[in-house]
Amino acid sequence: MARLHPRLQDALPLLPTDRPVHLLTRHSVRELAKNGFADYRLPLTPEGVAMARDWGRQLPRPISAFHSSPVGRCVDTALAMYEGGRECGLAGHDLEVRHETVLVEPGCYVEDIIRVGPLFFELGAVGFINRHLQGDLAGVLAPQEGLQKLGQYLREREPGGGELAVHVTHDTILAAFMAGLAGREQITDADWPWMMEGAWLWFEGEQLHWVWRGEPGKRRL
Repeated sequence: MARLHPRLQDALPLLPTDRPVHLLTRHSVRELAKNGFADYRLPLTPEGVAMARDWGRQLPRPISAFHSSPVGRCVDTALAMYEGGRECGLAGHDLEVRHETVLVEPGCYVEDIIRVGPLFFELGAVGFINRHLQGDLAGVLAPQEGLQKLGQYLREREPGGGELAVHVTHDTILAAFMAGLAGREQITDADWPWMMEGAWLWFEGEQLHWVWRGEPGKRRL
């Protein structure tokens, strides 16, 4: 039975009550990839839909917006979270899931999929992110450029004070973003985002604050 990352909810007491907060999350449980690489056609499992719906019921504050990668399993995750949030009064009945190209690749870090694709298959997901974190990877934004791009994306979609905006994306984007925020040059399999795992994010002036796996951090963006 799938479950949320055990540190995901540890963040809740650390979130500011009066600030707009973002949840940048990986999609829920999908079907297994037969070749080890999950293409965008793989859908959520019924268990994944139920997990997303249940997590939507548990979110800690009113939800004012749902944003998603256009890929089906991300959209379905956002819809299930919305359904759960609506059932318990956290989300209104007039929201829509907004498709965002910055939450998918190519579109976020990857600029040239023709140049980047073969290297991804050669190195694997973790190896590719580690190569990205070294910088100067042709066809991919440098880590700092990616941080600025996603930071601007979040600023332009700020919810109201005390409200939450949910953004459903993919493991590679979430892994690269969190490693970049922490200034890391390398990650391991243990750092890889779980299904339905997310980072809590909010701005205070020029500082982006986050809580990831129960640990807070901040940096100027």
